This record gives sequence, C-alpha cells and structure tokens, in this order.
Amino acid sequence: MTLLLTRGDLETVLTPDTCLDALRDGFRNADGGPIAGQRVRTDLPFPGTATALIPGLLPGVPAYTVKVNAKFPAAHPALRGVICLHSGTDGALLALMDSATVTAWRTGLAAALGTHLLAGTGEAVGVIGAGAQAELVVRGLAVLRPRGALVVHDTSAGRAARFAARHGGRVLSSAAQIATAADIVLSATWSRQPLLRLADTRPGQHFTSLGVDEPGKAELAADLLDASVVVVDDRPSAVSMGVLADGGTAAATLAEVVRGDHPGRTSGTDRTVYAPVGLPWQDLAVAWTAYRRAEREGIGRRVDLLT
Repeated sequence: MTLLLTRGDLETVLTPDTCLDALRDGFRNADGGPIAGQRVRTDLPFPGTATALIPGLLPGVPAYTVKVNAKFPAAHPALRGVICLHSGTDGALLALMDSATVTAWRTGLAAALGTHLLAGTGEAVGVIGAGAQAELVVRGLAVLRPRGALVVHDTSAGRAARFAARHGGRVLSSAAQIATAADIVLSATWSRQPLLRLADTRPGQHFTSLGVDEPGKAELAADLLDASVVVVDDRPSAVSMGVLADGGTAAATLAEVVRGDHPGRTSGTDRTVYAPVGLPWQDLAVAWTAYRRAEREGIGRRVDLLT
C-alpha cells in the first residue's frame, strides 16, 4: 500500500523546527554518501521545463526519493509534480507526495538555515518575490533568529500586500528599495536579468538568491557576486546551472559552513551570498520527516497502485 500525502496533509505534518533539524543534519552528513544525486532538466515544446532529481539519499535513512517537477512560470501554481518515496529495502513505493509543497519547504528552510549562518547582526529583512519559497524562508528565520522590520516587493502588488500583511511588513516599489531598507535580502523570482547590482547594496548585507536554479536565470549582478563571500549548496551545479554559470567562484558550500570547515562571514563588513540550486537529499530530508509523522498519526490516504 502507498500513502498519498496532499498539500494539506503535508502542511499538517510538517513544522519548521523539525524540518530545520533534518536539513541541518543532512548538510552535516550528506557529503559522505557513496552515490551522488543527479539533477536532470529538459526544455519542453510547451511554455515550461521538466526536471527530475534522483536519488534522494541520506545516511541512516532506509529510503530514497525520486522527484519529477514541471515548471510553467505563467501557471498558478507555477511548479507541479510528485515526489516518490521508495523503500531502500525492496523498492516499494511508500508514499506519493505533492512536490510543490515539499520543494517549498526544503528550499525555503534550507535557505533560512544558510541565511542565519551567513548573515550579520542586522535584523531588517527584505523579500523580493513573495511566493511560497520566500514564505518558508521568513517562517524558518523566525525560528532561528530575531527579526526586525520586513519589507516586500513583488511584480504582483496584491501578492506583495498579502505577504506583508501576513508577516507585519510593508510593501516597497522596487528591488533597489528593498536593498536600501534591509540588512538581509531574500530573492525568489523567475528573473532572467539581475535585480540588484553592487551599487544598490552596502557592506555587511546578506543576500539569499533562490531563483537561479536553471540556465539563463539571474538575480544578482556579477559585480555584486564578485564583491561578496559566495556560498552555494553544490559547486558543480552552481557552475552548470546556478549562480556561477557566468564565471566566479564559491568560497564554500553550506555543508562546509554547517560543519565548521569554513567560517562563512569573517567580518561585519563582508557582503555574503547564499545561492543554492537544490539537491536531491533535501527532498528526502523533508519527505521522510513527513512520512514518519503521517504514519504515526494516521494522516493521508492509502491506495494500492497494483490493483
């Protein structure tokens, strides 16, 4: 029997603190796995792309994930797909989960962790792109550190206003205004042109860029990246499809920062950037957390896909 977990089921069983713990442990330990995760992406003859992440593996977890996503920027929601959670013992399909929800949780909370570890002492937070991933970053940061003022910008004024209302913030009219007002800037957009340049920023700020996860996307200009301590989740992926695709280098991976192998920020005047692409093991970290609680509490619906 396979457990079906909808968006509503997942939002019932997932909490930021338990997912942050699972992701932190994953960053400490995932590099030791014997099999590297793969990310396969293709264009489509439609207005979108398809991506598969396989296998999601973590030491000590007797299961693996396979994720298939469709990204159609003009659709609502723009990301749709499924995560398959398989037994590592016999390959049995343990669960099917809404991938948009798991992706938002694992991306947003991993970004919250990276932001917390790299940002300075400033507490004002700015959001560029008021979608599901930014929502989880803000929620995760609230678990990890005090937060001051919140400012929001989005191409949709209504979405920005609703995000600001949920989190006690205010709306600004441009990305540059966000950078002026905030100490910590989070961007999660579909942009293919830089939203911020070095001249828009000041020493000591932190930037988390979540939108650059496919070739051709850009949120931070090259001069800003060159002037910053850049941390990624995976160097080869950052070069092939992420923030380093047009050159530049990463000072560290977030795993190295979590383990204490790299200090991340070294002074109060450093500009720091966390720019992940997203890794298969992160899907497993959140999916396994959801599956175990759903099993314990009888949440979800069981189906027999073989009948």
